[in-house]
Amino acid sequence: MKSTLSFILFIFVVAAHAQTLTQTVKGRVIDTESRRPVVGASVSVLTVSPLVGASTDSDGFFKILNVPVGRHSLIISSIGYESTAIKELLVGSGKEIELNILLSESLQQLQEVTIKAQKEHGAPLNDMASVSARSFSVEQVKRFAAAINDPARMALTFAGVASNNDQSNALIIRGNTPKGVLWRMEGVEIPNPNHFAEEGATGGGISALSVNVLGNSDFFTGAFPAEYGNATSGVFDLKLRNGNNEKREYAAQVGVMGLDVAAEGPFSKNNKASYLVNYRYSTLEILKQIGVNPAGDATPNFQDMAFKLFFPVGNKHTLSLWGMGGLSKQLRDRTDRTDAFHSDRGVVGLNWVHLVSDKTFIDATLSWAASRSTYDATRKERVFIREQSYTNEAYRASFQINHKFNAQHALRVGGIVSNLHFNLLNRTIDGPKTSIFIDQKDDTHLLQGYAQWKFRASPALSLNVGFHATVLQLNGQSAAEPRLGMRWTVAPRHTLSAGFGVHSRTEAISTYFAQIKTNATESGLANKNLKLMKSRHYVLGYEYRPHTDWRLQVEVYYQQHYDLPIGPANTKNAFLKTFSLVNSLDGYSNDSLVSNGTGRNYGIDFSIEKSLTNGFYLMLNTSIYEAKYTAADGVERNSRFNGNFVQNLLLGKEWKVGKRKTNSFGLNLRSLWAGGNRYTTYDLAQAQKRNSDVRIWNQAYAEQIPHYFRMDSRVSYTKNRKKATYTISLDLQNLTNRLNKYDPYYSGTTRNYVFDTQLGLVPILNWRVEF
Repeated sequence: MKSTLSFILFIFVVAAHAQTLTQTVKGRVIDTESRRPVVGASVSVLTVSPLVGASTDSDGFFKILNVPVGRHSLIISSIGYESTAIKELLVGSGKEIELNILLSESLQQLQEVTIKAQKEHGAPLNDMASVSARSFSVEQVKRFAAAINDPARMALTFAGVASNNDQSNALIIRGNTPKGVLWRMEGVEIPNPNHFAEEGATGGGISALSVNVLGNSDFFTGAFPAEYGNATSGVFDLKLRNGNNEKREYAAQVGVMGLDVAAEGPFSKNNKASYLVNYRYSTLEILKQIGVNPAGDATPNFQDMAFKLFFPVGNKHTLSLWGMGGLSKQLRDRTDRTDAFHSDRGVVGLNWVHLVSDKTFIDATLSWAASRSTYDATRKERVFIREQSYTNEAYRASFQINHKFNAQHALRVGGIVSNLHFNLLNRTIDGPKTSIFIDQKDDTHLLQGYAQWKFRASPALSLNVGFHATVLQLNGQSAAEPRLGMRWTVAPRHTLSAGFGVHSRTEAISTYFAQIKTNATESGLANKNLKLMKSRHYVLGYEYRPHTDWRLQVEVYYQQHYDLPIGPANTKNAFLKTFSLVNSLDGYSNDSLVSNGTGRNYGIDFSIEKSLTNGFYLMLNTSIYEAKYTAADGVERNSRFNGNFVQNLLLGKEWKVGKRKTNSFGLNLRSLWAGGNRYTTYDLAQAQKRNSDVRIWNQAYAEQIPHYFRMDSRVSYTKNRKKATYTISLDLQNLTNRLNKYDPYYSGTTRNYVFDTQLGLVPILNWRVEF
């Protein structure tokens, strides 16, 4: 009888164990500065009892088997290195977790294991960033309310970041024009990675980036490290992850934003080479083709693809071929006119990393990138054609050499050569009259070089000193850009930071080649010699971490802009007297400009953040700022983007559900309250007299659009099965259906000025499976 009971108990325990859903967590641990593998590092999962973990092998790889599905926190430590923590790690049964972990060498004695966590939650991946920088995970891009798998819309939850249009993900960072944002992927500049993007813009209606291919990345809002050039307001430094090199895995997603399929896996069992690919097609276009057309006569039609092929070559070399591209178009056929808008982009890169020695590695990339936007409008009742076509190509070669002298000193130098090709056309045919605004086809070069030195004076104090140089061959204009950063842990959990940098950016190529009328019959290129617009950034910060899960941060900043394109000083044109390109969202100007404008932005960002532990997370931030500019008339005015304040609240809760608590239900909420953008005072009496828009230009941007307020939510349910994870989610954007105002325009019907309104309630349903 006793043996029978023992046998039954044994079967029960085995069955219970078999029902436990687990997954593999694996990856590699490498040295931050040298990229050499860290041998014997300990990787432990803190959120299971008893603790489970693994040690890295001679190549820095580790593998932890049978990690229960759910949220986990990891600690990574090694003798002679500062430990680091990973939080909010979501483990599901459908896909293995692969991590790339960087450890910084300790300044303490090598025999000690430093228990201080150098890389806390949200700390930037770039080890030479000191201020106004943070990392974000792909899981956050999926989880945050209203992010809808878009890194730019996700960034709206961060301090100092705002938007002025629900239908675009263009970002206003600390009151700056969105044109100052730089997008990078795998270390090189890429074209605007958004569908339905206009010429010269950095945002668009729908992101062309795939969360199935992206890895953890960095976002900067000021005083960037020296390696970042051609940016004045913000930087997205995107990374692509490698595919699983041991097991084939797949993902599929169906939702309002598109139909996605993804695949990854090893090329061979004999090496660690892998592939990763994703493709997406517009759901609304599919519905249109089968006779269901919820978008009416202007269905957004788009598709995009992204991939990365990774090949280790021996122990010291890796090669990766990567790329992304997207096609988008919107056609509208009305009774009196036909409009057609196309917006395409693509980039392909070949990256080579070579470990020269235990102290030095080289990272080099060759890339090709292109973007094209076209707009054609035809009137049916008379001969009228508007034709716009902007094609830009870039062939780039970049290299970076990193050398680690010792635990205190590291040096990073690099260069970027960009061969820029362009084919630009903007003309209007109105009966017998043809007006040409731009018609140029040519090429030029953009040259950039940088150096940065990292000095860790003590475990508590680190300094980053750098320099960036930029030369635009088109007109010989250049910029010398010193950079400086400091972080000082003055006491446990208390850190002071400071940053300074000069930053420059080229205008859209079309701006330099706009054809300006010099007389009644001839046109010239008056803007070809415009200088690079420049900005000095000053930042002071304080960070307090009362608990490992909480962070409180304050940053004060001042930005001084100069060499801004404005109207000439002797102009008699009332519009040009107050004009500055610092107020533009996209496009270019057909007016004669000079680089004599100035501006200044200053403000303070407050942030309180709790990472996702015990099923709850929180992010609350408030930004108070001013954004000013001075044009040809010498008067300092509010810029278009001077909203004065932005306040964000993001919070979420997850519950474990199901008989075995292996499934989860999530609720995420966000509220956004921001000051409205500015607009120029209108003259109603003159507008009614002329039956057209009339502005009072000496009151440029004197008026403010009513404040913007929006609430968003995301609910999700995730079910883990033995070999698959299913997630269904519903995003409700603008829960209260508040019709926020956009810009005023003169209506000939009402003979008054009325405001355009932004989007109301928008539901976005999505279903996803990983297996």
